Amino acid sequence: MPRAVLLVLDSLGCGGAPDAADFGDAGADTLGHIADACEAGRCDVAGGRSGPLRLPNLDALGLGRACELSSGRLPPGLSRAVRLDAVYGCAIETALGKDTPSGHWEMAGAPFAGRLGTFPRTIPCLPSDLVAELIRAAHLPGVLGDRHAAGVAIIDELGEEHLRTGKPIVYTSVDSVLQIAAHEQTFGLERLYDVCRIARKLADRWNIGRVIARPFVGASRADFRRTPHRRDFSIPPPAGNLLDRATEAGRAVLAFGKIGDIFGHRSTGREIKAPDNDAILDAFCAQWPQMPDGALALANLVDFDTNFGHRRDVAGYAAAIEAFDGRLPHVERALADGDLLILTADHGNDPTWPGADHTRENAPIVGLVRGHRGACVGRRATFADIGQTFAQYLGLRPLANGQAFDMNELSD
Repeated sequence: MPRAVLLVLDSLGCGGAPDAADFGDAGADTLGHIADACEAGRCDVAGGRSGPLRLPNLDALGLGRACELSSGRLPPGLSRAVRLDAVYGCAIETALGKDTPSGHWEMAGAPFAGRLGTFPRTIPCLPSDLVAELIRAAHLPGVLGDRHAAGVAIIDELGEEHLRTGKPIVYTSVDSVLQIAAHEQTFGLERLYDVCRIARKLADRWNIGRVIARPFVGASRADFRRTPHRRDFSIPPPAGNLLDRATEAGRAVLAFGKIGDIFGHRSTGREIKAPDNDAILDAFCAQWPQMPDGALALANLVDFDTNFGHRRDVAGYAAAIEAFDGRLPHVERALADGDLLILTADHGNDPTWPGADHTRENAPIVGLVRGHRGACVGRRATFADIGQTFAQYLGLRPLANGQAFDMNELSD
């Protein structure tokens, strides 16, 4: 019985979606613009990376071809040459969002119907009754922030006042999210989680997708830093997704990184948290060879998005992709013959774009079936085609959405 692995390179979009203009993102291209910047020498770092973008392993699996299918151009540094076993293409998101839950749920074959709620670009931006009830129910002395902001910047700005007053920092973005930052030691990590659980219940009224706990440490603006103990409190994903199908069939499921949070800890099997991309990949390479036939693994590699996309760090993003590319052979060595591996993204986060928010983009599809011939799977009409492909390949009950890749092409 085959096994399957889905690795989500969080925010590594490959060109504007057909409706990008509706989201203010016409022309966004995360991977393409990073490659352009590298080619122009804008990502050269003294003592670090330099020159054109170098992704030999991803490129051999068809990343350049995937970008060309999506945007109509081949980014500099990538090529059209692919391995014989490469599976490559791109996919368009149909759900009306450009955030983590909507992207992951759709690629698991269960697109979110409708649009998640967001907060206006006003100061304050949160409904006054939500804030008042949060303060009352969580026994808070008040809140700070209450506006759209980038997470690192608002912690730098308000962190010292938070330490003096004990008021958590509450903020949002263009996405359907309510974020609460507090000092991990003086405010307390478990207390922060409790506040977020209360906020999660309150935010349901406004159909907010996620409440995110953002703990940080440090004594002053000079040394504040966020810790790996972030936790997402998401609304439940649509039923009947790929993880539900695998669980109902009694299959072993591994969920790495924030997959458990994204799917509301439902049907997520054994959840393995880790502080960064390298640690997640280490855990995968250690755990996957031991998994039984029919197993499914999903991993979210969040560093691209959190550390570089939102911070508009083009050089850092380029270095992170290159570092992942260097780890890809280790991932392949953990696979057994017949294992399906697909790498994709949940949205874009173009580090050359104005602001600090996600960008509405297509997702690349690159991967392989170990020991089998590959194929171009084309430009897919929905992320849900990925989930339907996994369901079919694993012999699970079909999902309600998506059309599977033609697996007859992926044969010996």
